Amino acid sequence: MATKTITITEEAYSRLKIRKKPNESFSEVINRIIPFTDWTDFAGTLNKESAATLQKAVKDARKESEKRSGKIASGLEGD
Repeated sequence: MATKTITITEEAYSRLKIRKKPNESFSEVINRIIPFTDWTDFAGTLNKESAATLQKAVKDARKESEKRSGKIASGLEGD
């Protein structure tokens, strides 16, 4: 098996080490907690109508989130 050497921060190492099970390699930890997902597997999942509906729902949700953020900011400024 080919290997690669990588550099990670102490914090990243600590996070991996916490998740490491006995007799498990760090490669196994990484593969377990970050499963491979090929985003092209999802290509073509939605038809045009469903994609448009989803896009509108996301756009609407973002607008509502902006409104809530504005209300919160206004409330904080009034204090």
